[in-house]
Amino acid sequence: MRVSGVLRLLALIFAIVTTWMFIRSYMSFSMKTIRLPRWLAASPTKEIQVKKYKCGLIKPCPANYFAFKICSGAANVVGPTMCFEDRMIMSPVKNNVGRGLNIALVNGTTGAVLGQKAFDMYSGDVTHLVKFLKEIPGGALVLVASYDDPGTRMNDESRKLFSDLGSSYAKQLGFRDSWVFIGAKDLRGKSPFEQFLKNSPDTNKYEGWPELLEMEGCMPQKPF
Repeated sequence: MRVSGVLRLLALIFAIVTTWMFIRSYMSFSMKTIRLPRWLAASPTKEIQVKKYKCGLIKPCPANYFAFKICSGAANVVGPTMCFEDRMIMSPVKNNVGRGLNIALVNGTTGAVLGQKAFDMYSGDVTHLVKFLKEIPGGALVLVASYDDPGTRMNDESRKLFSDLGSSYAKQLGFRDSWVFIGAKDLRGKSPFEQFLKNSPDTNKYEGWPELLEMEGCMPQKPF
C-alpha cells in the first residue's frame, strides 16, 4: 500500500508539473509578438521625388545659359504661359494674357524682363502690333505664344517683322494656328527656338483648334 501510495503521489505531482509547464509555455507564446517574414510584411512606400530646376526643367542649364518654358494656349479655353529664368512672365494666373499673340521682351544679356503685352489678332488693330515690333530695342529677346487666333489680322508688314526676328513660320501663320517662338532683334538667320502647328480638321486635337505647343530648354546669353 505504501508503495502504491507513493506512486500515486508521484503521478499526481508529475501531472501537476506537466500541466503547469504547458500553461506557462502557452502564455509565453501568446504574449510574444508575431513577426512576418520580410517578404510577407508590407514594405513602406518610398516617395520618389524628381528634382525640378528653373522653369520646371528636369536638368539644370549650364552657366551663362537661360532656362525657359513657353506654352501656347489650349483652344480658346486655357491661356498661354511664359517662364524665363524661373520667373513666370505671362500666365492666366497673372491675368496678363489675351486672345491673339502674347509677347514678352527680355534683355538678351542679363535676362531682365523689359515688358510684355497681348495683341488681339482676331478683331484688334494690327498697327499696334507693328508699332510694338518696330520699337523692340537692340539685343532684346522676343518670346511669343499664341492663344485662340493669332493670324486673322496679320498683314505683310507684321509677318516680315517677325521673319526679321528669326521666325520661319510667321509668313504662313493663320486662323487658329498654334505657335511658340523665341527670336531676337537684328538676328542673322533663323531661330532654332520655334514650333508651329497648322489649324486643320484632319489633325486638330481640339474641336476647331490644333494641340497646344510646349517648348522648353536652355538658350545661351547673347544667343544669336
